[in-house]
Amino acid sequence: MISVVIRNKNQAPALSFLLKNLTERYAADIDEIIVIDNLSIDDSEAVALHYGARFVTIEKFTYGGSANRAAQEAEYPIVVIFSAHSYPVSHDFFKLIREKFESNPNLAGLRCLHSTNDYHNYIDKVSAQTDSNKSGLIFSGSAFSKKVWEKHPFRKDIATFEDKEWSKRVLENGYEIEFVPAIFHYEIKRTPQQQFFRFKNDVVGNYQLWHQDISFLQALKGLAGTFWNSCKNFIIEFKYAVLRFLYLIRFIINKPKQF
Repeated sequence: MISVVIRNKNQAPALSFLLKNLTERYAADIDEIIVIDNLSIDDSEAVALHYGARFVTIEKFTYGGSANRAAQEAEYPIVVIFSAHSYPVSHDFFKLIREKFESNPNLAGLRCLHSTNDYHNYIDKVSAQTDSNKSGLIFSGSAFSKKVWEKHPFRKDIATFEDKEWSKRVLENGYEIEFVPAIFHYEIKRTPQQQFFRFKNDVVGNYQLWHQDISFLQALKGLAGTFWNSCKNFIIEFKYAVLRFLYLIRFIINKPKQF
């Protein structure tokens, strides 16, 4: 049996689409839907209740802490976790997940497919054991075993990449993580403020998990590279804006014959 858990903050329109999708296309495959919400001030709660989802509020958000709360709230042994801005696409999405867990009692989790990287690693059979980062779980569209989670909870003291850290840890403890050809889509447009928040967490997470240190020279090169790319992109965009303008002027003067 499958619990679907959705992490959400102020994503009412995206949450509405995800829940509409889940309840209209996959109702027979899902046993419960839970929204784990981080103090949204939009209509997220009303949206969740409209579609019959259970709405759970968390006040102090951390990636690992919210994932643990998702697992705690889930009643059933297979937990499928989404971000509000992701949604399943393939018609057999949950059936494939269930079949994988039923056929492998040593399975800790499944990574679904949503990107070029996912598909390449799936086709090329790059295992999570070989690359726990790009073939491990991603918590905008993955499934995990609640039974394994009970023995190995997610870490709350890591800035981000709680899914990758857990993947690495359960693999070291003898469990398996596999790809499953269940396809989902990840659709988000972040504001500059949200991108900066994500950047800060990624810097800390990369240092904690992958030991990627940052030097003053690297930081300076990053600033210089961003400045150069911004100038280059501006020049290119301005060049083609002028070319489009000139083309429109020529078109106005020399319009082709209409048919």
